[in-house]
Amino acid sequence: QVQLVESGGGLVQAGGSLRLSCAASGGTFSSYALGWFRQAPGKEREFVAAISRSGGTTYYADSVKGRFTNSRDIAKNTVYLQMNSLKPEDTAVYYCAARRPLSSSSYYYTDVEYEYWGQGTQVTVSS
Repeated sequence: QVQLVESGGGLVQAGGSLRLSCAASGGTFSSYALGWFRQAPGKEREFVAAISRSGGTTYYADSVKGRFTNSRDIAKNTVYLQMNSLKPEDTAVYYCAARRPLSSSSYYYTDVEYEYWGQGTQVTVSS
């Protein structure tokens, strides 16, 4: 069973950047497909980005496409979410999630498909 710990959140001005990290332990990191979700106050959790087990396939929500980049470092058991050109509407708690995929190129964009979750990290973008 894998444990996930997010870090890198904080307060940033609109137009700024942050890089979130999600460190995995307790499992074989390279066996999992990973995803990022976020939840703003009073709103449902929404998909942000996903990356396949191999790292060769990524998928993004339209709202972040072109601004966010998802990557993984297997040697460090870590997945990253580089967030550029941040907007106030990006303010939310960001969660990473993992699951065992059907194939090395599979990715998933609904929260019910994920098995394991981190505790979240707060991102606040001021206008």
